[in-house]
Amino acid sequence: MEHPDSDYFRHIFYKHYPSVRRKLIALVRDEAAAEDLAQEVFLRLYRNPPDDPQVIGAWLHRVLTRIAYDHMSKRARERALQEKQELHLRVMEQEGKSNEETVLEQFEHEELRGWLDQLSERDRQVLLLRFSGYSYAEIAEKLQIRAPLVGTLIHRATARLKRHAELQTQIE
Repeated sequence: MEHPDSDYFRHIFYKHYPSVRRKLIALVRDEAAAEDLAQEVFLRLYRNPPDDPQVIGAWLHRVLTRIAYDHMSKRARERALQEKQELHLRVMEQEGKSNEETVLEQFEHEELRGWLDQLSERDRQVLLLRFSGYSYAEIAEKLQIRAPLVGTLIHRATARLKRHAELQTQIE
């Protein structure tokens, strides 16, 4: 099939765009990114359409899946790079600290880890992700929950952590 004419392409676009967009949102879990990726899918259709017009639906599904996985891989690589850079910055900051400051910081981290260990796995995960710099959307994706619940989970987990810390300091 050669480049589709304007009216035919417009017809295909309006017919398939809602399902392509819906599938991309389900895959990447980011509406804005899904809309950008949907444009990329239809741009590829316009530039390099399948030979058989009967298979456009399957062709679109295959292309949108490939584009979504490429997008998710890119995001994972970017996140890994950012974490590596943050770790490098923390190491650089620690090199400038005195031994006493380093020991005190380690003690505080161990004490905090002890309090975190008393929390449920979900509470511990949500707090660690949030304080590691993840956004609410990323936390929702990581924990497989709806994004509006993240704030509530963080608030409740923080309150539980404070209670555990208060109890420990009262005991000591």
